[in-house]
Amino acid sequence: MLWVKAFHIVFVASWFAGLFYLPRIFVNLAMVPDGSTAERERLLLMARKLLRFTTLLAVPALVLGLWLWLGYGIGRGSGWMHAKLAVVLLTVGYHYACAVLLGKFTAGASRRSHQWFRWFNEMPVLFLLAAVILVVVKPF
Repeated sequence: MLWVKAFHIVFVASWFAGLFYLPRIFVNLAMVPDGSTAERERLLLMARKLLRFTTLLAVPALVLGLWLWLGYGIGRGSGWMHAKLAVVLLTVGYHYACAVLLGKFTAGASRRSHQWFRWFNEMPVLFLLAAVILVVVKPF
């Protein structure tokens, strides 16, 4: 079980690293001046590659977390685990939202400002903070 926990932590940390950086690319994309095609295409390429890599990291993080929960019964029936699962669902939703936003950037349909993306970028920090506190402190 310790191996499963260790790899779960590694993949979660790696997944969140991607979720921390991808919206920073969105901030830069939102600031690209009209007509700067090369810069826009370079940032889009970076964002697509990072989203793909981040998705590949999310899959084992989720599978290993499910293994810990169902296979070993960790936190089953506990209030803190229900709250953590809600945070996981919010994180998956955020990941999906990043994919949708990237699609809008690719299509040239994004109308959000760089300030909006700066605030959007802070959400995974809150998700990670909540998840760690729930797992370590188990407040309820």
